Amino acid sequence: MASSSTSFIHKRFTYDVFLSFSGDDTRKTFVDHLYFALQQKRIRTFKDDDDIKIGKNIKDELSKSIEDSKFHVIVFSRNYASSSWCLDELAKIMECHRTKHGHVVCPIFYDVEPSEVRNLCGAVGEAFVKHKEVSIEKWKGALKEIVDLKGWELKNTCDGKFLHRMSYLFFHCNYGI
Repeated sequence: MASSSTSFIHKRFTYDVFLSFSGDDTRKTFVDHLYFALQQKRIRTFKDDDDIKIGKNIKDELSKSIEDSKFHVIVFSRNYASSSWCLDELAKIMECHRTKHGHVVCPIFYDVEPSEVRNLCGAVGEAFVKHKEVSIEKWKGALKEIVDLKGWELKNTCDGKFLHRMSYLFFHCNYGI
């Protein structure tokens, strides 16, 4: 009798980590430190200002990079919801999380409360209310969906221990060490 075995095809991702963040709030502070910590561990990390080449369509490159990343780190900050680019990234990330195997989402609430994201109140609500795009309902759904995921809350800090723990986590999850 022939035995049957199930084999899984493991997707090879171009990037280990995709960083989604508001540049106004965190690019030159927390995100740069996180990016550097991940790079030090040789974790392939997508960051828009480093990885989109001149002459390429930004929206297409972001979408492709999201699909080609295993981990998605969303750094929610006071101005994250004011950016339609950030909200489009979030919607795409959550779509991949729901529909594709192997995508992991890691929210970080940087100087905002998860409840501000869930209820669209406080600084997040003030930033979100300025939008008039057709995508608002899709964005609201993605925002409410992500706060149900376990994440980290950071209060106006760039904690070196946190950055080390996070880079360690991605390194070991990705390489099984």
